Amino acid sequence: MARRRWKLGLTVGALGSLLAGTLAASPGAAAGPAAPDEPVDYTLDVDTARTGAKIDDSMYGVFYEDINRAADGGLYAELVQNRSFEYSTDDNKAYTPLTSWDTSGAARVRNDDGRLHTRNRNYLSLDAGSAVTNSGYNTGIAVTKGKRYDFSVWARTGGVARAPLTIGIRDSAGELAAAHRVTARGGWAKYKVSFTATRTSATGRLTVTAGAAVALDEISLFPRDTYKGRENGLRKDLAEKIADLHPGFLRFPGGCLVNTGSHEAYDEKSGWQRKRSYQWKDTIGPVEQRATNSNFWGYNQSYGLGYYEYFQFAEDTGAMPLPVVPALVTGCGQNKATDDDALLKRHIQDTLDLIEFANGPVTSEWGKKRAAMGHPKPFRLTHLAVGNEENLPHEYFARFKQFRAAIEAEYPDITVVSNSGPDDSGAIFDTAWKLNREANVDMVDEHYYNSPQWFLENNDRYDSYDRKGPKVFLGEYASQGNKFSNALSEAAFMTGLERNADIVKLASYAPLLANEDYVQWKPNMIWFDNDQSWGSANYETQKLFMRNVGDEVVPSTASGTPAGSGPITGAVGLSTWATSAVYDDVKVTSADGRTLLADDFSAGDSQWKKASDKGSWAVRDGAYVQSDEAAENTLVTAGDKGWQNYDLNVKATKKAGKEGFMVAFGVKDTGNHYWWNVGGWNNTQSAVEKTTDGAKQTMVQDNTTVETGRSYDLRVEVRGRQVTLFLDGKKWGSFTDDKPAEPFRQVVTRDKATGELIVKVVNAQGTPARTRVGLGDGAKVASKARVTTLTADPAAENTKGARPVAPRTSTFDGVDDRFSYTFPANSVTFLRIRTE
Repeated sequence: MARRRWKLGLTVGALGSLLAGTLAASPGAAAGPAAPDEPVDYTLDVDTARTGAKIDDSMYGVFYEDINRAADGGLYAELVQNRSFEYSTDDNKAYTPLTSWDTSGAARVRNDDGRLHTRNRNYLSLDAGSAVTNSGYNTGIAVTKGKRYDFSVWARTGGVARAPLTIGIRDSAGELAAAHRVTARGGWAKYKVSFTATRTSATGRLTVTAGAAVALDEISLFPRDTYKGRENGLRKDLAEKIADLHPGFLRFPGGCLVNTGSHEAYDEKSGWQRKRSYQWKDTIGPVEQRATNSNFWGYNQSYGLGYYEYFQFAEDTGAMPLPVVPALVTGCGQNKATDDDALLKRHIQDTLDLIEFANGPVTSEWGKKRAAMGHPKPFRLTHLAVGNEENLPHEYFARFKQFRAAIEAEYPDITVVSNSGPDDSGAIFDTAWKLNREANVDMVDEHYYNSPQWFLENNDRYDSYDRKGPKVFLGEYASQGNKFSNALSEAAFMTGLERNADIVKLASYAPLLANEDYVQWKPNMIWFDNDQSWGSANYETQKLFMRNVGDEVVPSTASGTPAGSGPITGAVGLSTWATSAVYDDVKVTSADGRTLLADDFSAGDSQWKKASDKGSWAVRDGAYVQSDEAAENTLVTAGDKGWQNYDLNVKATKKAGKEGFMVAFGVKDTGNHYWWNVGGWNNTQSAVEKTTDGAKQTMVQDNTTVETGRSYDLRVEVRGRQVTLFLDGKKWGSFTDDKPAEPFRQVVTRDKATGELIVKVVNAQGTPARTRVGLGDGAKVASKARVTTLTADPAAENTKGARPVAPRTSTFDGVDDRFSYTFPANSVTFLRIRTE
């Protein structure tokens, strides 16, 4: 039975305004009944007699991907790094089979027929008196005084009957636990000992010393205290933080690592192809027999945390499991589709086998394997996604339909989830949605990472979606930062998700986890090192929404924030990204024909200012050249920040590098501008991006690419807030940037079990919002409401050393069918009001 999440707390993810260096008073103190003539800034009217969209228990969940060392060195509790000596330059150019190991004496990594298992290729050979020491992750192996730790190793004697092994854990100050000894005898066998830590340390090292010639593999150290006490289990503090969210679903295992790399599988005769796509059959069974793989994010993945463990974690947290399988069309910039029909059929069969593994009886082939791992009961899989962020919509959808047909034929109760590519709009997105609608797909996975400005502007995104079309799974979204201002913008957007719960059935922030010493992506919800973890401001906001969902939407309306929107103003600029380019004949003309800037660079570059020290700009042969092929964002600017209603003309030529060129307009500073990025994203597409306070959003895009050595004429026409762009005299695209970034957003839901209205208000501005709340004439409500508020400075970030963004609870005594409440500046507030 799905667990309902109506417990505790209201989400007031608010940021308390700083007055004289101190936080504003709590909302309970600030708010109160208002006199009839008391001025208000907003009105909020709730139609308590009506019911809106039903909200499923699975509405909010978590998306897990092995990025930022989220698995090995993260959620997977193993303390030894590279435990089976399988690290390779295929995973990371800096890797060797002895990465994270130090050896003394005669120690050699071998890859021959003496190995432990055909999928576990390397092992370590030690001579008598030799030793090997592992440094773990981050600063070392973390142990806590009084806690138990379980060591294991697979060993085989090397031509002797007995090989004693001494195992110890130490840091620079000495022993962290009393050393233990085991004796290996004969062929490969597993040996175990347990330690009790005598001191707490985050810099431990594990050493194995050989008393005779011996072969070693799968050297492991686990805390006894894993999540739910499971063997081969999860790191407790991280798993508990995820469980505390009360996730409605768990999407796994990714992400880009699902559908990138080769699609070939392990082959018993020839071994395996190292860089293969994530395939679930590699990840089950005894851990010493699971094949390691190269991770898309640049490191090794051991698959100790595999599909069985994912299903188990979903069950332990009450979440619906939602696996993602490769569709044989790569995404994440690779953009290739297989034409191997036999390979496609094999992957489709693998997907059918996955469903049997999750749901099949113990008498079935794959249900029997699940039972052998310790779970005879089915995992109750109901949803499965095919593919992730494919940039080739037609190729992807042709394969998706084959997956769906096969799944529906054998498992008609499984919801098969499609997707719409990597962006919130554009040609790929539109094509993918058209294909999904025409094929009557049940659910479409959308992904987007945008600026806080975009999230404040797009609260109404799903208001106009076709109610008879596919449902939406918002599988990945975030606002490009972990400051409280980011969390505020996401909270404002989430009110729109809930209001449209009849369309948006599932939603998950991404990514979930990040090891602070191994970061490939920012922002992230939960951060950690080897012995500590902390939730970001985004985590605190997500947690309050996820624990206070409600069962149904109650219709409500609120007044807006008066705002003027003047014309786009700003200077102009030129830039490159990992590319060398040439610019010439830059001209800016006002709408009435006046020349504001004309530069053919015959007199040098005195009109241009470098926005940073990136890049190498110089005038050569009468043109402006940026010659550094590695530098990113080499922006130079010219003109007046007050310019408006103008035309920008420039000639641009790519000399060498990965991408094309960028022409900027509306430039206020390095963090606030627009630029036309022609041939961006490894020269796969072009787009106009708007940058606000350093965060980007896409205004318009297509698949234009750039030829090296060819000169392009670019023209940008700015009229008010309308922008039209021309490439070589032909209209390339246009947009109007006139959506208001509304800072005051609300949604109201009903919790049937408690009989409460949950009034959720986001005030993402620097002034309090005095609000008249109406619940309907004669509405019978309790006078006291439970309040939860998040308040912090917009720039506040939760870190290892400080947690400025944390919920506060209070009581508000003043509720009636009409009452006034002041929502603090920069805040998220949940009022739980009991009704009859």
